[in-house]
Amino acid sequence: MATHAGQRRSDSCYIGDVHLAATRSGALNGLTAVVKDCFDVAGHRTSNGSPAWLETHPPAKHNAAAVQALLDAGATITGKNVMDEMAYSLAGENKHYGTPVNPAAPGRIPGGSSSGTAAAVAAGDADLGLGGDTGGSVRVPACHCGILGIRPSHGRVSLQGAVPLAPSFDTGGWFAGDAAVLRRAGAALLDPSSRQPAQLRRLLVATDAFALAEESTSRALYGAMSAKIDQITALLSKPQEVDLASSSGGLSQAWFTTFRLHQAHEVWQQHGAWVTSTKPEFGPGIRERFQMAAGVTQQQFEEAVRHRAGMRQRMAELLGSDGVLLLPTAPAPAPPLNAAAEQLDAFRTSLISLTCIAGLSGFPQVNLPIAYVEGLPVGLGLLGPPGSDEDLLELTEKLMEVLA
Repeated sequence: MATHAGQRRSDSCYIGDVHLAATRSGALNGLTAVVKDCFDVAGHRTSNGSPAWLETHPPAKHNAAAVQALLDAGATITGKNVMDEMAYSLAGENKHYGTPVNPAAPGRIPGGSSSGTAAAVAAGDADLGLGGDTGGSVRVPACHCGILGIRPSHGRVSLQGAVPLAPSFDTGGWFAGDAAVLRRAGAALLDPSSRQPAQLRRLLVATDAFALAEESTSRALYGAMSAKIDQITALLSKPQEVDLASSSGGLSQAWFTTFRLHQAHEVWQQHGAWVTSTKPEFGPGIRERFQMAAGVTQQQFEEAVRHRAGMRQRMAELLGSDGVLLLPTAPAPAPPLNAAAEQLDAFRTSLISLTCIAGLSGFPQVNLPIAYVEGLPVGLGLLGPPGSDEDLLELTEKLMEVLA
């Protein structure tokens, strides 16, 4: 059984010892994978990033469905990874289990909540990593660690056997250092019955999303694309600039607030009773978020639901079945370790104003690690119509051949 106390290999990425051999042959033959510790592994306790959660839940009887899917596709699982406490953070700093070192940017946070999984893949410990993305928890650490990562369309990856956070936002995503591996993992994890084939041809650039990024980040991403614009337009079309949200209150105002309140209400519905009875010793940031979640009113939630429906409709009309939207994955490179709370809060607000686009819509988004700012990775977000995950992964592979 996992000890949940040791660490091995890449700088505290791991939580206990887990090794599962492939159970069948398939798309992932010969590949290794690591798993975020919100997914059950039979015979092991799932910490969900919290010692209190670990102590109050028994060992899992079965592998999570996504874990089993990796094994059935031929992958060998070589570890479970440290994550943010209760998956309710995007920083990657865990008071109880430590902060995994970011291999692409030592001295900077790795991003969360799938922090250890992203860091392990970035360090070369495994070919791919299984994570979870509710508010950005795959895309953000992929961006900060300079690797590929996908948040799939909502509902396309089974979350049976995974600890929920906010179910209408929760997705099971994954990381890879190679675009072909990212696509192969999709063949194992994505539900084929919910696929919506798309001809991704219209290239859209979200100007209001780029406006939220620091100038150096926008310049680096635009520069990487401009240098290969002929090859990009041959795959897609000439870029068309679009404004996502100005007519509906803006990304950093209405969209951010809608996401924050909607998610927090669901978080409290999922975990409020456990928090109230267990009284866990939450770390900084996590404690305040649960306190906020407890105070969201039913009226606030219902208003957020209404606003969210309009935002999803806006995205559906904009993308149709053939649009692909470009935006910064994060507004800037990863902040320094142990940054002041005020600095992290400001960064988190800008960050969620970007990541909430896919969260509110339920659409798939990939992080493409294509640029650097002063030696630190920044990522381009590639967002497609719902159910177009396979086509988005194929496009990702083609674009990375051009942009890498």
